[in-house]
Amino acid sequence: MIADDGNGSAGRCLVDGHAVGKLLHTDMPLSFWGGVDSFTGQVIDRHHPLSGRSLVGSVLALPSGRGSCSGSGVMLELLLNGNGPAALVLERPDDILTLGVVVAEEMFERSIPVVVVGPEQFRSLARAAWVEVSGSVVRRLSRPEQADGAAAPGSVPKEPPPGVQLTEADRALLAGAGGRARQAAMRIILRMAGFHQARRLIDVRQAHIDGCLYTGPAGLRFARLLCDWGGRVRIPTTLNAISVDRRNWRRQGVDAAVGEPAGALADAYVEMGAQPTFTCAPYLLDGAPGRGDDIGWSESNAVVYANSVLGARTMKYPDYLDICVALTGRAPLSGCHVEGNRRATLRITVPSCPEADDSFYPLLGYHVGAVAADRIPAIAGLEQAGPGADDLKAFGAAFATTSSAPMFHIAGITPEATTLEAVLEDGAESHEVSLADLAAHWTALNTALHTASGTDSDSTAGLRIDLVSLGNPHFSYAEFKRLAALSRGRAKDPDVQVVITCGRATLEAAAVDGIVAELERFGARIVTDVCWCTIGEPLFPVTARVVMTNSAKYAHYGPGLSGRPVRFGSLADCVAAACSGRAAGQPPGWLGVAASGSAG
Repeated sequence: MIADDGNGSAGRCLVDGHAVGKLLHTDMPLSFWGGVDSFTGQVIDRHHPLSGRSLVGSVLALPSGRGSCSGSGVMLELLLNGNGPAALVLERPDDILTLGVVVAEEMFERSIPVVVVGPEQFRSLARAAWVEVSGSVVRRLSRPEQADGAAAPGSVPKEPPPGVQLTEADRALLAGAGGRARQAAMRIILRMAGFHQARRLIDVRQAHIDGCLYTGPAGLRFARLLCDWGGRVRIPTTLNAISVDRRNWRRQGVDAAVGEPAGALADAYVEMGAQPTFTCAPYLLDGAPGRGDDIGWSESNAVVYANSVLGARTMKYPDYLDICVALTGRAPLSGCHVEGNRRATLRITVPSCPEADDSFYPLLGYHVGAVAADRIPAIAGLEQAGPGADDLKAFGAAFATTSSAPMFHIAGITPEATTLEAVLEDGAESHEVSLADLAAHWTALNTALHTASGTDSDSTAGLRIDLVSLGNPHFSYAEFKRLAALSRGRAKDPDVQVVITCGRATLEAAAVDGIVAELERFGARIVTDVCWCTIGEPLFPVTARVVMTNSAKYAHYGPGLSGRPVRFGSLADCVAAACSGRAAGQPPGWLGVAASGSAG
């Protein structure tokens, strides 16, 4: 419970400490990456009720995080630059935000209290003006003078959490036998094992690092410390997309104040033995894991794809826990590593929509993620539709944007869902998706249709488009082929820029087959190492006012990250906009009636 005045009452303390601050309360989960400015602490997610508010010095109460694994990196930056919240009160545990606090505490002696209070107490907290957090105790205050006063700061745990069985090799790493970097990594892993009440650690066969994304100087300090302490990965490790095109950022005109530290961060992870793959779609690489493989992947869309489509087993590892797993080769036996934790507790029924274009799957993923929140869903109704790998990629990226769940099942499509009953828990809640649901999300994602920048439109000519954004997540070889077919024999409007992001390996394959040359003749620009959630000016054209994309993920994050409104549509819509310089202001035909109703 949460008490007014008195002695307060206890929740579950995830990170110890004491704080008093004005309450900033929301009922909607928030992704710190793409949702909070890592330098100022302002909420930049334009779809969130806290948009424009500052977290600085507040007691932030939210149900949980969601979306990107990089939220831990943003949290670390905020705590080290002094623009973070004073405390974090959660309705349910959240690995990503908590891990950012743990790293700040373990590596930099900076911390804030983190406490979980449960649904009833979380709702009652909304009535408070000020809040005091002391360890596991949360008190509502009318004014700050009612606080008990400064309490002793929280203490960093010195011993492994009780109940976690360690091997002799684990104990040796914890004692420093593998060097200081692996010792620090093992301490952080064990704290997360304690949060999950894991009984033991397991071996993992590969890792994918999302912490190589530059969120500010704190992330670089963290990586350099591990390098200076002799950190070297023990398992095959790939790197996510970074904040600059590592080989070309100077030619692209990127400011050295951004390019140099972003490049130095990437170099630090390569120095620790990670492969410079620089892709947010590691499932497209040779050596991708298979069904039943225990892995340690970060990057939200990659985690969801690995668990759901490949049948591999990974938690949604936060940034910085990913490199800890790579340095030790060990991970907590918890989350989706455990068979029973992979079952669905929500049944989603999808209507038949044979006329839908490829915008259907990102819209559906966006809606299912919002409904699921932290629950794993099992989806029925797509058996005959037979979504392909790129459809599942688009669905999963959108799902991971609005959900904190690490996976989904689709009956008859994903490997574990041979039948719905094979993955669904008894008594699971049911939800039916309607076209009106998808239409509401289409309207919400098309911010260019209801902002000042979207006024350059009329019912005949449509909305003026300046930039077409493709490759979030990174383009696959099959997507390159499809884009080439759609653009073949057509001329791009010279005033519209088309920029595609992809991994280096995919670019090489597309170049060998002549696809890259064909798209460049069309006028497209192809960039590696970065993805759209990391692109800033000038690679993002300074003069572009309105962006068109086929990614629901970027349609969600783009307005906050770039400051530009977005028009969302299918890949064919994007090509049409590139050629005409305009996009229709109306929804696609398969969604039109429902969308018109939702807009009204």
